[in-house]
Amino acid sequence: MTTVAQSLVRWLQQMGTEVIFGIPGVHTIELYRALPDAGIRHITPRHEAGAGFMADGYARVSGRFGVALVITGPGLTNILTPMAQARADSVPMLVISGVNRRDSLGKGLGHLHELPDQLALSATLGPAFQLDRADDLPAILDQIAVALTTGRGGPVHLQIPLDLMAATAPDALPLPVIAPASVPDVISANALLADAKSPVIIAGGGCRRAGAALQALADRLGAPVILTTNARGLMHGHPLVVPASPSLAPVRDLIASADQLVVLGSEIGPTDWDMYDDGGLPDLTRMIRVDIDAAQLARHPAAVMLQSDLAAILPRLEGATSADGAERAAQARNAAFAALPAGYAAEIAVLDRLRDSCPGAIMVGDSTQAIYAGNLYYDHDRPCGWFNAATGYGALGYAPGASVGAALAAPDARILCLIGDGGLMFSPGEMLTAFEENLDITFIVFNNAGYGEIASAMKAAGAQVLGCTPRPPDFADLARACGLPFTRTTPAAIDATARGPRMIEVTLPPVTTT
Repeated sequence: MTTVAQSLVRWLQQMGTEVIFGIPGVHTIELYRALPDAGIRHITPRHEAGAGFMADGYARVSGRFGVALVITGPGLTNILTPMAQARADSVPMLVISGVNRRDSLGKGLGHLHELPDQLALSATLGPAFQLDRADDLPAILDQIAVALTTGRGGPVHLQIPLDLMAATAPDALPLPVIAPASVPDVISANALLADAKSPVIIAGGGCRRAGAALQALADRLGAPVILTTNARGLMHGHPLVVPASPSLAPVRDLIASADQLVVLGSEIGPTDWDMYDDGGLPDLTRMIRVDIDAAQLARHPAAVMLQSDLAAILPRLEGATSADGAERAAQARNAAFAALPAGYAAEIAVLDRLRDSCPGAIMVGDSTQAIYAGNLYYDHDRPCGWFNAATGYGALGYAPGASVGAALAAPDARILCLIGDGGLMFSPGEMLTAFEENLDITFIVFNNAGYGEIASAMKAAGAQVLGCTPRPPDFADLARACGLPFTRTTPAAIDATARGPRMIEVTLPPVTTT
């Protein structure tokens, strides 16, 4: 006899799942009973949000979908924030939860962990499925496989009622054969590129695993390549690369000067393209736009719109070669750096030193000043090696869990977790997971004893600064409690070359209220 739980776990094994992040509960015992025989490693966070952020970091680094396992009710509501972060950044994640017995759902009977409609909560963020009959499991898993492995990534939720967990179910069946999507005709795009003398490419997060094809296209066209935040790490040090946000005026000037703009795998989102919300973007309607998601293409009119996987279509794009692409890129790089807000150059210098002293490291960021600066301008040296929570949904406490997931996806890589003192208080327990699993993570905590960005915004708005100076813990004591070696230093003296898990506190001038 095969139970629903066993069949589901065997399907995960067939799909290549190697790690699951979750906190067990009485509602998921049957799923946990099935895990040991499948050879899938289980990692225990200290909060269900940590499980979701771990699955997110694992997916971004590995290129496979992450898996989180949570209980019904509070387990699901706790992981909604990571699911929203994954949706914002197109990260494939499967959340498996329990739910109460089918005959109790929606009746308000006061069962443990009861919600009026648990599935409705997750359905606002992505595909959501409830198993109503054990025999339906193979068909639902086929739909989930398609959702996780095709199109734009994002969270998927499967909930299993308690009375079905141990029900007899069909054994794991062969996985569906998903035919590759057809590649659209590129004649119209190539006709425009053939006439272009000053083309510019903007690469978004959809390019993260198409770096070689992106660079080859840039070289063919002689086109500067503007990297949005989620594409950082591609084409490191290349003469054509502009590792700066379209929010900066000189980058917008480069876009405006192009006689043909090519936008690849970017949602053209305000958190990257218009972070100051000034509405000053150049006209984009003449662009050639390529994206895997038809809904994204429909949101911004373009001269040519191509729905395709980038790795498949980029080799087919060609045109005339610009003679001055490297010169235009260098001018934009220099001007963008000069246009950075006050203090950001010093923050970027810290990032450059960390990169150069830890080559090939994966930098996972929270919402903190060094990350804001790097999202505006920073050239990382590893594809998929720069990502953070400040690019879309902006969830504080993202980085510790995502760093754990990244470390498990790339066990030979250094992981640098960049986080502020405020953000770390959202999820300090995940440092214990890093210690417990002996992961090579250095937690770099920028401590200004408050929420500096919010305090600055309050002052700029003429409001009284309120609620922005919560007292941080003694980080030396916190590190010791988590079993981590500890160093206290200044921005100019950060040394992250020692292997983790460990913590470095970077002391900064404290936030003021006046």
